[in-house]
Amino acid sequence: MEHVFQAIGTVGVVLLVIAGLLAGWIASLLSGGRHKGAYLAIGVVAALATPFIAALVGGAMIAAGGLLAILAMALVGAVVVLIIGKLILD
Repeated sequence: MEHVFQAIGTVGVVLLVIAGLLAGWIASLLSGGRHKGAYLAIGVVAALATPFIAALVGGAMIAAGGLLAILAMALVGAVVVLIIGKLILD
């Protein structure tokens, strides 16, 4: 999995964290501000995990799309996990 970090780079990882925080913040707003910390944490973990999961299932095509494609995929992954988290938390 080290090759995923090498492909994304430090700036990419920071952008993934920001995308996860953004998704978590929006999810906490939609839930009325409850569980804000949990939503932020879930968003970050999901955004960071999504590129690794994609690499495991053959996501080289997404990686070839560049950092923007990876960020879009991570944001979608974070949203999906946050929806599941909302069902569990609320």
